[in-house]
Amino acid sequence: MDRGARPHQPFRLQAGKRKGEWYEIRLPDTMAAVPLGGVLRHLPLPAKLCGKLLQEGGVVRQGRQLRLRLFPREQPGFASDWMDLNVLYEDDFALVVNKPVGIEVHPSVQGQRRTLANAVAAYYEATGQACRVRHIHRLDKETTGPVLYAKNELAHYVFDKAMREKKIERVYLAVAEGVISANKGTIDKPIGQDRHHPTRRRVSPTGERAVTRFEVVERFPEHTLVRLRLETGRTHQIRVHLSYVGHPLAGDGLYGGTRRHIRRQALHGEKLIWFHPWTGERMEVRAPLPDDMAALLNELRRTRV
Repeated sequence: MDRGARPHQPFRLQAGKRKGEWYEIRLPDTMAAVPLGGVLRHLPLPAKLCGKLLQEGGVVRQGRQLRLRLFPREQPGFASDWMDLNVLYEDDFALVVNKPVGIEVHPSVQGQRRTLANAVAAYYEATGQACRVRHIHRLDKETTGPVLYAKNELAHYVFDKAMREKKIERVYLAVAEGVISANKGTIDKPIGQDRHHPTRRRVSPTGERAVTRFEVVERFPEHTLVRLRLETGRTHQIRVHLSYVGHPLAGDGLYGGTRRHIRRQALHGEKLIWFHPWTGERMEVRAPLPDDMAALLNELRRTRV
């Protein structure tokens, strides 16, 4: 059985309590006589991690108390660069940071500094957390919004699996140029690299499948505010798809948008939805609209008067 996939459980998995490097849970009466191997099969532990814990003495059972060494001390993996972080959510397993405009999620070339990864490393250091920096998804440098981090190996496995299975939902707000007539729709077009440009992507029959769902939130004389949900996570997906249908993002010079109203692509991660890696509880955070997009929308609303 794949321990990464949660089986039918004879009990409801409750949140435990962290004690240093250990996570302590209290088993229900129904599990008191169940052998340790049987208990572990009903926990959200991937087989590889479960085997590692058993081999290294990272599982201790005393009656109905079960202790798991889920939080060993780790090196961050990135140099620390201090900057103010807008932390939207944090617990023992996950960190969600609201990425500002103009910052890359992680270094794109060797030796690069001042990325979000460097800032998160500094945050862990300042708050006394010996965690490796593990981002689960990325945002473009000029896109704002929530970025999810796994704070231990278990969370990393669960979140990566959830991303592959499309169980982590990312919802975006964007200002597109032109008036989109349909109230909602789906853009299902493959995306590949543009052979004429080193960083640009394009719709291509030989590209990877990409699916973007959109709904109109508000219309203006020459622009449309849309909410978008991604079923896939291709590079520049929203920017490429909206440009392909004739509605490039305001400010997105790479894909045909103009910078008359805003100096970067008007794209913001509005909401992130995931499931807690231990309890399976549905989690959700919203990121406030950044100042430049709020100013853009205020300007557009004045044009309707």
